[in-house]
Amino acid sequence: MTEFFKHIDKLVSQSEVVIERAKNSAHHVWKCVYPVDYGYLKGTTSTDGECVDVWVGSCGKSVNGVICTVDIVKRDCEMKVLLGTTESEMQAVLEFCNATDGMKGILVRRCD
Repeated sequence: MTEFFKHIDKLVSQSEVVIERAKNSAHHVWKCVYPVDYGYLKGTTSTDGECVDVWVGSCGKSVNGVICTVDIVKRDCEMKVLLGTTESEMQAVLEFCNATDGMKGILVRRCD
């Protein structure tokens, strides 16, 4: 798993982090509140054809995990990168990703 996260480190270091939704803003459809900043890595591509999603916590921009999601409404699976999230922020993001019946996610912590 170490090499996996090293590749994500490289992707993050070579990309601009763009914040689309600020912490404490409401989701436009679900009305859930974003627990940390949410955005994407500019110039990347994810499985949904959009840029790779990122959640940016209060501890900088080091990669400390990913959340893998399945969305039955959009009919896709995705990986969202966690940057500088504390343990409580990781849990809050995981809860956000599991807040509706349409999307569910699992957390993979970096442990190297």
